[in-house]
Amino acid sequence: MTVRLPFQSGSRFFVFFNDFLNVINARQQPGGGKAEKMADVVNVGVNLDAFSHAISGIQALRSSVSRVFEFLKDGMKNRETLEGREKQFISEFQQNLEAVNRDLNELERLSGLVGRPSESHPLHNSGLLSLDPVQDKTPLYSQLLQAYKWSNKLQYHASLASSLLNQQSLKRSANQMGASAKRRPKVQPSTLVLPPQYVDDVISRIGRLFPDMTIELFRPNGTSAVLLVTLGKVLKAIVVMRSLFIDRTIVRGFNENVYNEEGKLDIWTKSQYQVFQKVTDHATTALLHYQLPQMPDVVVRSFMTWLRSYIKLFQSSCQRCGRFLQDGLPPTWRDFRTLEAFHDTCRM
Repeated sequence: MTVRLPFQSGSRFFVFFNDFLNVINARQQPGGGKAEKMADVVNVGVNLDAFSHAISGIQALRSSVSRVFEFLKDGMKNRETLEGREKQFISEFQQNLEAVNRDLNELERLSGLVGRPSESHPLHNSGLLSLDPVQDKTPLYSQLLQAYKWSNKLQYHASLASSLLNQQSLKRSANQMGASAKRRPKVQPSTLVLPPQYVDDVISRIGRLFPDMTIELFRPNGTSAVLLVTLGKVLKAIVVMRSLFIDRTIVRGFNENVYNEEGKLDIWTKSQYQVFQKVTDHATTALLHYQLPQMPDVVVRSFMTWLRSYIKLFQSSCQRCGRFLQDGLPPTWRDFRTLEAFHDTCRM
């Protein structure tokens, strides 16, 4: 036997009970004319006699359910034999459940006689949907009310967001640029494919600028260039390029092998030394800093100038703390403008 308890928040009986209290309070207010009209509006569609019987039915159902739990709490009473105690317990428990079922059926019968109060909302002719007798099967009116509340809330938040955006408007927004922006000529995108001869000339000129830096150019896959940069006896850097645009950089120690088993440049394996792993991370940051798509040769020359500042990686002291080592590492960071040496934690 299944016992259903209609005591959930927002159930029909609690709604009717609140409406009933509102009717009583409205009738007891002074100046009964207006209060009686308000009561009549709430009373539409509600059978108050059946409503009072339904409240009594709820109380009876609560009492019968309480008796069931009290009986379960007490357990089997003392009898001569175990079989007699079990039979007596099952019989009394069945009687209590039948009482709960009887009160529940009576309450369901009264709920059909109570009716449903009409809801008045400023939705014009849509209020006629609340008169639908099969409201439980086609809840159009309740869904319409929910959508109406959400639309009001959305309009309120949209107005707040609009006021905040107007107070903190950007200088380069589309509204302030106006029609003059449409008349401006579009910037032609720079091509990513340059002749290999031009790339070779740029790399050779950069190599002549820095005599202590040796640059070897390889083309393993057609036009793409890979540079092997040897900086004194300090480090070796592999620079992977797409035309004149640098894609990635790997920095290893001077005594580390830069070739794989097949005799080609190893562009993936990291250095086994932590200091050169730090330099590789800083080189990746430098690639993001030096960006000028219209003049890629200037970007390559600026990056090589920055990379050359590591010629005294193990001889320069930190410009902030003045020490040569911190946590066992030399100053691995180089400023992008001044090329001064800093520890990774001192540059902040």
